[in-house]
Amino acid sequence: MAGRALQALPRLRALNRLQVIFQHLKMSKQTDSAAEVLLEKKGGAGIITLNRPKALNALNLPMIQKIYPQIKTWEQDPETFLIIIKGTGGKAFCAGGDIRAITEAGKVGDKLIQDFFIGEYRLNNAIGTCKKPYVALIDGITMGGGVGVSVHGHFRVATEKTVFAMPETAIGLFPDVGGGYFLPRLSGKIGYYLGLTGCRLKGRDVLRAGIATHFVESEKLPALEKDLIALKSPSKEKIADLLNSYHMKCTIDQEKEFALDEHMDKINSLFSANSMEEIVKKLKQDGSPFAMKQLETINKMSPTSLKLTLRQLREGASMSLQEVLRMEYRLSQACMKGHDFYEGVRAVLIDKDQSPKWKPAALEEVSDEFVDNCFKPLGNDDLKL
Repeated sequence: MAGRALQALPRLRALNRLQVIFQHLKMSKQTDSAAEVLLEKKGGAGIITLNRPKALNALNLPMIQKIYPQIKTWEQDPETFLIIIKGTGGKAFCAGGDIRAITEAGKVGDKLIQDFFIGEYRLNNAIGTCKKPYVALIDGITMGGGVGVSVHGHFRVATEKTVFAMPETAIGLFPDVGGGYFLPRLSGKIGYYLGLTGCRLKGRDVLRAGIATHFVESEKLPALEKDLIALKSPSKEKIADLLNSYHMKCTIDQEKEFALDEHMDKINSLFSANSMEEIVKKLKQDGSPFAMKQLETINKMSPTSLKLTLRQLREGASMSLQEVLRMEYRLSQACMKGHDFYEGVRAVLIDKDQSPKWKPAALEEVSDEFVDNCFKPLGNDDLKL
């Protein structure tokens, strides 16, 4: 018996190694991914629970592939009156897309780098066009891909724990998941400021910036969810009334001023320039502590990402969500072929040395021709929604 067990050891080691490799590549089996997102029907509500608390509920492809068809099914179901999405673990609603898995795939030319973005953007579009009221409980960290599965829905409920950011320019990407649609539609130039600098907004400021529609105490969310589920064949107005009643009762940070209020004039003038070089010039000329802080932040970001982002937001301002997502898919594929995304992920998420070596290293070296190429249609490979 012992001999047979010993013989089995090398095979076990090989299997363990394989398991580690598969885990590393995040090629989670169906059984694992089934638990990574929970889909339930309670009363008249379809409930999506992002269930990867250790990964701050980051979205991977298997999760996206489960959520998308379920939203489409609930949308057609006469017994489903609203859809609720939330996260588990208390820390995050959803901290973004599974960037590490995409990085690994990109390095070896795996088609996940197409499939992930196609799946994610189709999901963003399904939420943006959903005929059933869609309620996102954005309690905790809500960044990148987490913004994509919340901001395009009818209702976004923030709490005192909400931390919003679109931090992509720091990792050689751009604020995607429909960022080109919702950011330029925020008041003044707030969206340009948030998208280029990756600035974080917390708590009630997420509501004040126009990203959330309601603000409710974190500990009241279970009661709110219960009340939403209990509504009898509710209209969108009835759902709005219930959310408003919770919102009105919440007094946390009511007296506190919007963190960006005192800087709004500067944000509106400094971030209204037509080019990144001009924004940098304006920041230098302004010379105020606020402007200098923004300059310092911008100098850390990928110059390529900054140029792509500014154009993405300027063009997205007059596009439909579908046109924006098609444009962003083109940009995603350009970033997958480039240098800065892999270098940004290395510096920020893997080695964590926070000192990426961008190529090109300066804004002036990112040519208009290069930027134009990133926006070019992909023919048959364009995103189909």
